[in-house]
Amino acid sequence: MTRPTDTIIELRRVSKSFGPQRVLDDIDLRIERGRNTVIIGRSGVGKSVLLKHVVGLLHPDRGEVYFDGRRVDTLRERELVAVRRRISFVFQLNALFDSMSVAENVAFPLIETGDARLSRERVREIVQRRLQMVGLAGFGHKRPAQLSGGEKKRVALARALALEPPPAVILYDEPTAGLDPQRADSINKLIRLLQRELGVTGVIVTHDMHSAAEIGDRILMLWDGRFIADGDPAALRSSNDERVRRFVEGRAEPADLASLSA
Repeated sequence: MTRPTDTIIELRRVSKSFGPQRVLDDIDLRIERGRNTVIIGRSGVGKSVLLKHVVGLLHPDRGEVYFDGRRVDTLRERELVAVRRRISFVFQLNALFDSMSVAENVAFPLIETGDARLSRERVREIVQRRLQMVGLAGFGHKRPAQLSGGEKKRVALARALALEPPPAVILYDEPTAGLDPQRADSINKLIRLLQRELGVTGVIVTHDMHSAAEIGDRILMLWDGRFIADGDPAALRSSNDERVRRFVEGRAEPADLASLSA
């Protein structure tokens, strides 16, 4: 059991609906500091919705969200600024600015929300250090359109790390989506590196079971608004729940197969 002093993120009985569809149904979750927690589940079950509650992009219909012991779902937008300095969000499609260079993309959070006293030279130093950390030294002059999918992911990670001190938490939304296995492996190893070298807590949403096993200290499966599995990668592979086994093994649900022959 995670002790309260080890918990950096907590959701207490969080529910969220969009129209008649209940996406999260009385969710309880504690994220342990310094570990990688992976959320898996079918498309549209609410994994990304859960992430957005953590960073205050969405608010629960019912329930409470805490970050480092402080309730955050009731904070006003300007009060969330200090929280968001400690939580970075790596979006599935990277959210890079096409009109900016790689260096300008990485520098963006420093300029927009960072310390106004930072000199241009200091910003350049930070950007170069972050690009070097993700293996993109010398890429600062390039534009996103000149990069591969894996390189764009690494730029997004460098930007997530730009503020100093680095974030306590990084939320990753499908970090290996659209990548070939070798580039996906480099992203997995980078996520582990950030955890090991910087002590970053990771919360990762993914469909990629290989990635989940590589980077996850703990894996939870979301189904119909609730968690139906919670354990390490080995525990999920040996689960007695047919829904969990089908997802982990990549086998279609009977209802999906029936619709093909209807």
